[in-house]
Amino acid sequence: MTEPTPRRAPAGAAVLREDVTEAIRTAVFDELAAVGFARMSIEGIARRAGVGKTAVYRRWKSKLSLVLDLVGAFAAQGLPVPATGSLHGDVRALLEMASYALRHPVASQVIPDLLVEAARQPEIADAIRERLLDSQQGVMAQIVREAVARGELPAGADPAKALDLVVGPLYWRLVVVRTELPDGYVDELARAAVAALKA
Repeated sequence: MTEPTPRRAPAGAAVLREDVTEAIRTAVFDELAAVGFARMSIEGIARRAGVGKTAVYRRWKSKLSLVLDLVGAFAAQGLPVPATGSLHGDVRALLEMASYALRHPVASQVIPDLLVEAARQPEIADAIRERLLDSQQGVMAQIVREAVARGELPAGADPAKALDLVVGPLYWRLVVVRTELPDGYVDELARAAVAALKA
């Protein structure tokens, strides 16, 4: 009985070079900033990345899957659950982390454009909800659970409402209106959000 011939490691075109993949990801940001999601094309991305269209299609089947991959990678970094020992401290820490995340190019350039497209394409809306909203709700649910256990919030406090109260104003300023946060804004927002949650 002969030994099976060992498989050779893939070489050449079969190997997805990481430097090419990163060049494509960078090109996506540039293309989105220049033309937006609706007018973005695989051809334009490939041109900016200095690669052929096949290099893009070898990695992603469409521009939507490419952009959602970027959003998913961003979301996978996640927001850690704060553990300061108080509701105010947790909310304040979450706002600090969220304000940093919302200044990231994925949030400031890609997500607003995707939200416009999500109104037209349910596939995009579902993907954004799955990749971004679910993880944020999980963080807030943990903050609310711990605040309830400490007696800072009543049983039955709604994590979805808490997320709206805490992160909504920050998202409005940084992503929709696109203005810098004034000095002391995070502190004021934390106090206001906690007061609203306890009301």
